[in-house]
Amino acid sequence: MKTAIIIPARYASTRLPGKPLKKIAGREMLARVIDIAKSVKNADDVFVAVDDDRIFEAVKNFGATPVMTDPECPNGTTRCLAAVQALPQDQQPDLIMNLQGDAPLTPPDVIETLIQAMLDNPSWPIGTPAVELTFKDRADLIKSKEQTPHSGTCVVFDPEHKALYFSKSVIPAIRKIGADDEMSNTFRHVGLYAYTREALEKYVSLPESKLENLEKLEQLRALENGMPIHIVPVDYKGRQHIGVDSPEDIDIAEAIIKKFGELL
Repeated sequence: MKTAIIIPARYASTRLPGKPLKKIAGREMLARVIDIAKSVKNADDVFVAVDDDRIFEAVKNFGATPVMTDPECPNGTTRCLAAVQALPQDQQPDLIMNLQGDAPLTPPDVIETLIQAMLDNPSWPIGTPAVELTFKDRADLIKSKEQTPHSGTCVVFDPEHKALYFSKSVIPAIRKIGADDEMSNTFRHVGLYAYTREALEKYVSLPESKLENLEKLEQLRALENGMPIHIVPVDYKGRQHIGVDSPEDIDIAEAIIKKFGELL
């Protein structure tokens, strides 16, 4: 099964224009993401789905392969499929890993774990990782939602690790709270997705769903249309993760790098 990491990187951003080329600790954010993708051992190719000539040229300078896509693509998932379809036939992958261009602190081994799970289970249409929280982590997430209620997504899944629901609320509700360092059976979703080519094409063809619109979580479109999403538990090994959407997030990312060191 031919595997490719596709990095959707859109120049326009309401809160952070030119976001992919913003520097974090002296290096462009997109360059960091490309380095992460290229270090993943079980991916055959890395492509960057771009919508702007400035990013196209930057990607070449970063040593990766850019693929121009329509600026009107509504989201990163659609842009991933557009990039795949634009590739020559002999380069088109069977398994597509969507690694967002604003996720510069994603550990490569998390990506490798997700890809390997999909390779080991070829019947899975979609896979995505999640991290189990301790009771302290869970309490911290609840507290953080007092200020930013729509940050952080949780997922619950069945014994076969098929997702039952994703929510911006902290789920499941737990009546008996354990010690801080005990695991809470609460899983925080990590926004990475691996799709078979067939699943990606089907997902993009579907209209926005009711729950997707309510929660603003595009993965709910798949669940509402009967497409299984398998959850792959991963371990961040104490590191912190952040998606960069604002100037303030750049400061946070730099603080994380200063505390934990560079990923690569």
